[in-house]
Amino acid sequence: MKLRIKREDLLSPLQRVIGAVEKRQTLPALANVLVVAREDNGMSVTATDLELELVADTEASVEAPGEVTIPARKLLDICRTLDEGTEIKLECSEGRATVRAARSRFSLATLPAGEFPALDEIQGGMKFQMQAAALKRALEKTAFSMAQQDVRYYLNGLLFEVQADGARVVATDGHRLAMCEISEPPAVQEAMQVIVPRKGVHELQRLLDDKDTSVDIQLTGNHVRVFLPGLRFTSKLIDGRFPDYQRVMPKGGDKFLVADREGLRHALQRASILSNEKYKGIRMIMGEAELKIQTHNPDQEEAEEEFEVEYNGDALEIGFNVTYLLDILAIIEGERVQMSFKDTNSSCLVEDAQEGTEGQYVVMPMRL
Repeated sequence: MKLRIKREDLLSPLQRVIGAVEKRQTLPALANVLVVAREDNGMSVTATDLELELVADTEASVEAPGEVTIPARKLLDICRTLDEGTEIKLECSEGRATVRAARSRFSLATLPAGEFPALDEIQGGMKFQMQAAALKRALEKTAFSMAQQDVRYYLNGLLFEVQADGARVVATDGHRLAMCEISEPPAVQEAMQVIVPRKGVHELQRLLDDKDTSVDIQLTGNHVRVFLPGLRFTSKLIDGRFPDYQRVMPKGGDKFLVADREGLRHALQRASILSNEKYKGIRMIMGEAELKIQTHNPDQEEAEEEFEVEYNGDALEIGFNVTYLLDILAIIEGERVQMSFKDTNSSCLVEDAQEGTEGQYVVMPMRL
């Protein structure tokens, strides 16, 4: 294989796929990217960790087509440190890849392309289009609620549900839940639910842009594939049954608290300084037009914040993990937030106080 390529034309695809390269891997080939140069001057760079596969396309002046795997992070670091506009000459033969650029030369060990693992070929399934910005927004509003290394493996990911009248994404770790509606309905004939793994969700967040462009999505029983401009994202799915999130959504809440979002966030941040480092519990005491936030820790230290709110219910005292509330207040965009309660033992529903916003957040109470 022999080709010439501009530094930026190689750096960009490497940066887009590097997230699939594991720093610690069992197969040596997984530390490499598969570089394929074609006769039509097309070139692709592929990275995988056996669960996630990213394939980026670019253009090069190909003198001799071929394919080989090259150490991913070393090649990326070389490209990063070269001057802008530098022409790179890449030549591979006899187990070595030689990279020449200006007065620099690098010789890298390679592995045969045949040793590079490929994900199972996916065919059929459901295909539809979706606005990239809308999907990215939905992921950002929910991904923080995914579990991390929970034994209930189906919680270590995000539910992506599509149906004829719309789509939504849902994430929960068993203590909190985030749901976001995607307003533009996809053109599908039947409903389908899949669970995308945590790493795939974060990579998709990184790769999607905020532009008003459409992406093609393919869902099968085992994979999700997203076609972005110049890039193909494929992830295996989590095989499991996601909890019935509709049953978790609080119903019958008759006590409503409306507050300035930033002011409440800052009050919670200050109070959390003296909360128990392990449990992060805070006590919220609601009365007419006022909210008291109290915390204490094993060192007998205490904090109390008083904050003006609009509250229409009977006096209520309830405990929460303050981290969960802060995560939600950081992701809501409106100036005012609404919290609805039923009683001390029931979950709280948190929403942007402006009507018609798409995100809903549920937090379970704590016993303090």
